[in-house]
Amino acid sequence: MTRRAGASVVASPVLVGAVTVLVTIVAVFLAYNANQGLPFVPTYDVRAELPGGENLVKGNEVRVGGFRVGLVNEIKPKTVVQNGQRTTIAVIQMKLDKVVEPLPTDSQIYVRPRSALGLKYVEITPGRSQKGYRAGDTIPLANAREPVEFDDVFSTFDTRTRNASRTALTGFGNALAGRGESLNAAIHALNPFFTHLTPVMKTLASPDTHLNEFFKQIGAASAQVAPVAHTNAELFVNMADTFAAFDRCAECLRQTIAKSPPTEDSAISSFRVQAPFLADFAVVSHDLRPAAAELPSALPKLNGALKVGQRILPKTPQLNRLTGKVFKALDDLVQDPNTLLGLKQLRTTTAVTRPLITFVAPYQTVCNYWDFWWLGLGEHISQDVHNGTSERVLLKDAPNRTQDNPPNDYSADRPTDIPKGMSGETAKDSQGNPLVATHAQPDAPAIDAQGNADCQTGQTGYLNGPLVVGGRYPPSKDPTKGGGSHVVGEPDTPGLAGPTYNKLDSKSGHNPRNLKDVP
Repeated sequence: MTRRAGASVVASPVLVGAVTVLVTIVAVFLAYNANQGLPFVPTYDVRAELPGGENLVKGNEVRVGGFRVGLVNEIKPKTVVQNGQRTTIAVIQMKLDKVVEPLPTDSQIYVRPRSALGLKYVEITPGRSQKGYRAGDTIPLANAREPVEFDDVFSTFDTRTRNASRTALTGFGNALAGRGESLNAAIHALNPFFTHLTPVMKTLASPDTHLNEFFKQIGAASAQVAPVAHTNAELFVNMADTFAAFDRCAECLRQTIAKSPPTEDSAISSFRVQAPFLADFAVVSHDLRPAAAELPSALPKLNGALKVGQRILPKTPQLNRLTGKVFKALDDLVQDPNTLLGLKQLRTTTAVTRPLITFVAPYQTVCNYWDFWWLGLGEHISQDVHNGTSERVLLKDAPNRTQDNPPNDYSADRPTDIPKGMSGETAKDSQGNPLVATHAQPDAPAIDAQGNADCQTGQTGYLNGPLVVGGRYPPSKDPTKGGGSHVVGEPDTPGLAGPTYNKLDSKSGHNPRNLKDVP
């Protein structure tokens, strides 16, 4: 009895079978749910937004650096607005191992193909950020990259491309078929070529050769030549005519070729002397670039000038002879000692006349008195009347002996005036002759102290007097005589008379309101 009570548990076949079945069920259960994660194993759950979830299914692997770290637990669509348009993206939920927690916030995520049959997996490339995603966070769409699908690659080979590839392959096959002997002969002939090519390629590969600069300069030269491509085309057409002319004289061309080597030898020896000139010429050429840039716009004008110059050029010898005489006279003038003395005195003359010019200048620049004087004088003398011009008639009719102190009486004791109480426009003497009054304002100003225009002389009309402020002749005590009742003798009339220019633009300087407006 004692031996039976201590027997092994495995002695019972029923118990062993039951345990075996239980272990098998647990193994099958674990194997079936392996894609969903092992039970009782903690996970690091995060979401991610993807541009699309094509061929991505629940249970696909999630890898980091090529190693499986989790699986896709859920896939859902989501509608977002991108660039003002509504679009649909995929949002996946991933169950990751705790070893990758936390993922940096600058980690990249994208879907990659696992096989040519369309199986996919999610690839995560961890970033370097110090911040990480917590469990339950979502990796934004900006961190996802859209994969290139096989369908996109294959779609590049459309029907036209496939037919063209097939045709090219057929052509290459026909070109090489049956030509083995020719290829062998070509390879044999290429051997000496490559022998000589090796030092050439070494020279080109040397940094001292600056081959990279060569291609840059070729590109720059092509950019410079492109705008004149049409001109170059015409040049080649003209060169064809030139070569045709060479062909008509073969002997001349042979002689030219025979003389070319000694000519080149002479040129090589002379290049040492020409080197400084060429260096200076390069500097001049660089300085002429701005002028060359102006040629397209200037050439039409120059062409017109040359056409005019063709007619004038025959006359230039006579002009040159006369110009030579002018310069001869100038040379004589310079050699004359009195010229130097005159130039020295010119500074003194300028210094002496400067105050006068400063005083007189506003009368012309602001008031235009010189032109007004000649204009009035011309009209005054040239007006055609009976018995001569108006100037002669007025001189004859001016004396009025009945008026006190007439204008042409040199013995007058005061300016000509009319009695007090009479109108300056209708005043007459006892015989019905009109009476006149002096309206003379000597030394009238052109500008005031601030430079404002005050052109009193030359304005239209006269002031209705009296205006004898500070004058020598006050009104006469005898009411029958003139004297200060209508006479105007004060040089500076109160107020500003303004400029004498009419209807001109003050901004352009032709109607100056002030001396500073004069250009």
